[in-house]
Amino acid sequence: MLKDQSFSWPAFFLGCSLIAATCVILYMCGSEKPSLIAAIDNRTMDIMFRARGACPDSGQVLIVDIDEKSLSYLGQWPWPRNVMAKITDHLIQSGVRAVGYDILFAEQDRTSPAYFISHLDKKTALKIPETLVHTLGKDPALDYDRVFAEALSRGPTILGYGFQFVDSGLITNHAQPFPSGVIRLEPATLQFNRISLIPAFRAVLNHPSVAASQSEGFINVLTDDSGTARQVPLVMVMDNIPYPSLALEVFRVGMDILEMTIHASSRIKAARQPVLGISLGDRFIPTDSVGQIFVNYRGPSGTFRYISAVDVLDKEIVPELKDKFVFIGASATGLLDLKATPFGSAVPGVEVNATIVDNLIRSDPFTYDRMTEIGLNYTLIVLSGLAVTLVLCILGPVAGGVATAGFLTCTIMGNYFYFFLNHQHVGISMPLISSTAILLIMSIFKAFREGKSRRFIQGAFSRYVAPDVVNHLIKTPKALSLSGQEKILTVMFCDIRGFTTLSEKMNPQELGHFMNRFFTAMSEKIMENGGTVDKFIGDAVMAFWGAPKADPDHALHAVRTALEFKGVLENLAQAWQKKGLRGISVGVGINTGPVSVGNFGSLQRFDYTVMGDNVNLASRLEGANKNYGTSILVSKATRELIKDKFFCRFIDKVQVKGRQQPEDLYEPLCLGFPSQEIINEIRVFEQGVDTFQQADFKVAKKIFLQLDQTNPCRLYLSYLDRINGYLKASVPPNWDGVERRERLPVVNRLTTK
Repeated sequence: MLKDQSFSWPAFFLGCSLIAATCVILYMCGSEKPSLIAAIDNRTMDIMFRARGACPDSGQVLIVDIDEKSLSYLGQWPWPRNVMAKITDHLIQSGVRAVGYDILFAEQDRTSPAYFISHLDKKTALKIPETLVHTLGKDPALDYDRVFAEALSRGPTILGYGFQFVDSGLITNHAQPFPSGVIRLEPATLQFNRISLIPAFRAVLNHPSVAASQSEGFINVLTDDSGTARQVPLVMVMDNIPYPSLALEVFRVGMDILEMTIHASSRIKAARQPVLGISLGDRFIPTDSVGQIFVNYRGPSGTFRYISAVDVLDKEIVPELKDKFVFIGASATGLLDLKATPFGSAVPGVEVNATIVDNLIRSDPFTYDRMTEIGLNYTLIVLSGLAVTLVLCILGPVAGGVATAGFLTCTIMGNYFYFFLNHQHVGISMPLISSTAILLIMSIFKAFREGKSRRFIQGAFSRYVAPDVVNHLIKTPKALSLSGQEKILTVMFCDIRGFTTLSEKMNPQELGHFMNRFFTAMSEKIMENGGTVDKFIGDAVMAFWGAPKADPDHALHAVRTALEFKGVLENLAQAWQKKGLRGISVGVGINTGPVSVGNFGSLQRFDYTVMGDNVNLASRLEGANKNYGTSILVSKATRELIKDKFFCRFIDKVQVKGRQQPEDLYEPLCLGFPSQEIINEIRVFEQGVDTFQQADFKVAKKIFLQLDQTNPCRLYLSYLDRINGYLKASVPPNWDGVERRERLPVVNRLTTK
């Protein structure tokens, strides 16, 4: 049975269980974020980057680009090292703070004349004068690697090298980078082998002939599972020795800082302590637990200023390079130094390093605190879960979907404005997934329950009310109260006149067919006017208006239905006459008032019905039709609601059984106004009723005799019979004109006259 309540407690308990389950899952994840959640968080952050758009960089970082223009002028890559030496000299002469080479010079320059002479085969060497070979082999200007190395040694240059992370079998004892800075560890009681930096297996270094720069840094830019560079290591470890990245070294050398300090936690009991950040002088750089920086990208490819390498080569001094941090890298197609970032999938790798240095200059890399994220996730999961659950329980799935969408929007916008724009990376995927899951699961749960409710409503009402009413109840079940409530409704009883005599002339099969046709026709007309067929009682139909669907014009619709019964009976009479049956007439009683409506019965069987004194009055009005010769009688309460639409005539004032106050009875005659002839007759009738109620029985008798002679009917005979009775006896004490018998006697026209 449906419950008449707006709040769904089972759905609420389900929502609370889902919230608790999500919190348990979050607790079980601990400090390690699941890869799926991390991927969603990263994608969300990418969207925020694109929503923010490009932002100005510091203007302190430039890129000398090995671009298509340079390749078309200088030829294919790699260029001779004397060209790189000349570019380096021009950069140093321009007054740069530091030059970082996002290029690996792992082999000797094979275009160098010195290399060519030293690698001549014997037959070719014999064809060249020995003095020339000796001269070429000893001339420093012809050893391009040496020329490049000397250029590197003259200024703040940092060469890049690469780390490999798997055993390739090529490791040597001499393959060790040599950064120039001093690296310390805080707290000092820890050892480097106790901190959780990313480990490398071996280093792929620059050739010793060119390794003359002021410092070195690894050029590895690691990507996540999606291939996007979001977190880039500033420090990695090899053989328990930490090594800085190219970007970190460019910044350190450019800022003329000798020492850096790696800060690690000492409070966590683990084999390796998580890294907190790195200090350069008085500047603290926050990192994640393995020494990676969350890059605050400035924009898509080309955000930083690029200067073509050939333009630097052509000028000894480039004024715009003064006091700038410079990277040399490649953007030309085919050199394969492209990375994916939140702004695009083909960003030159050198721009990632340039972005890191720009972050360090402005001290605005993204920070990440897993504990803050977990605390915020718990809060949002509980608050959003409860909010979505309450909305779903009270207002339903549509409002729940709107509330969830609003929460998702507010959470993402709050994260964007409060955290992202303040350079804090806080993942909110768990609350978003939790709220969406609660919405989906609870919507399915409520849909299942509402499906049962829908089937109940269809089964309970489809045979008793019109289809549009059933559809309304299905769409708005909260409008349906089944537990019993008091409402003002209009109740109708309709009974066949002379049914006993009629049934005696039929066998059971004929009688069943006859009654089915009658009840079907009456029910269709009731439902057509928005009524509810309550029950069939023998040869009577009980119906009511105003429930389960609210109807402000319930009285009007009930009376209209009663008047339309005449047409229904005429159609039935035509069909019955063909089978040798005569037509029938009905008596209808209608009353409006407060009743109790809802499901009543036993736990095993119940009906949606109405109960109360006003229901009984409607039944008694139906029976009173026999006394007055009328077919429809309505109470004063019903008449007050329809008097502007239907023309009614007063019939009598009767005190029915079970009621202390007398009830005025009215007969609705038609919609609107009848003919003037009928109106004149009714005026005379009302005059007769007034004289009767004033106990002037002789005058009243004359009026009713005149009416009966003009238009004989049971109503006038009823009054004449009562008048004759009062003329033979004395007037009752406290006479008020009220008929106090429950049922008036059947009038005999012959004896009355």
